[in-house]
Amino acid sequence: MQIAIVVYPGMTALDIVGPYEVLRCIPGAELRFVWTEPGPVIADSGVFVMAATHSFDETPAPDIVLIGGSGAASGTIAKNQQLLEWMRRVHETTQWTASVCTGSVVLAAAGLLDGKPATTHWSEMSVLKGLGAQAINDERIVHTGKIVTGAGVSAGIDLALWLVGRIAGDDVARAAQLVIEYDPQPPYDSGSLQKATAATKRGVAAFVGREAKKLAVTEPRAFLRETTALSELAWRIAVRKARRHSPGRRRARGSSGAA
Repeated sequence: MQIAIVVYPGMTALDIVGPYEVLRCIPGAELRFVWTEPGPVIADSGVFVMAATHSFDETPAPDIVLIGGSGAASGTIAKNQQLLEWMRRVHETTQWTASVCTGSVVLAAAGLLDGKPATTHWSEMSVLKGLGAQAINDERIVHTGKIVTGAGVSAGIDLALWLVGRIAGDDVARAAQLVIEYDPQPPYDSGSLQKATAATKRGVAAFVGREAKKLAVTEPRAFLRETTALSELAWRIAVRKARRHSPGRRRARGSSGAA
């Protein structure tokens, strides 16, 4: 069984690294990382480097294809015609076509999710809906036909375990779970919008704002290229919120009020 995991510049590493560690537990699985050509690929952090082992042309008919998501790069990657054409082509013969996080935006952009239920990262639900999918925002895994989509980032591990169970059976899936000791007991309980406090949401906005500012300063061309139509609004909102809730802004407001 050949499993093709798409890698691309600006991807979020955990989206695919987590599933990789699970899927490689399938007996006889041949895993490959694919992109337009073999070679190094830098993740969205700018420091984490992975490598494509095979090109699209070298991978014409994988049994499973999986694509993860990204932050600022989601708009650009969802417009990459070489990727979209390859996804459409291989989907015709795959046993499973899967996505994690905003990888479902790519599936939707390729026309594979028209009218179909799917999920993505909470920040991109409106984008997924705008591309013709039926966006489901309260499920970690959404399955329709041979397409399975996972919610944000860490949901990729859950999705991969689900796939292993369908492909190799529950016993193999349970063994894979034990191999990676996946027994979540987080010290915090803010892993969804429903559970997160207002302060936590402001913290997310601040983090996204810092990342956007850092990219704009260090790689202005990349910033302009990556913050394209699909993600531009989300980034602007996040940056605006970060500025609104910054300590300096609050002090300024307090000072003006006292005057």
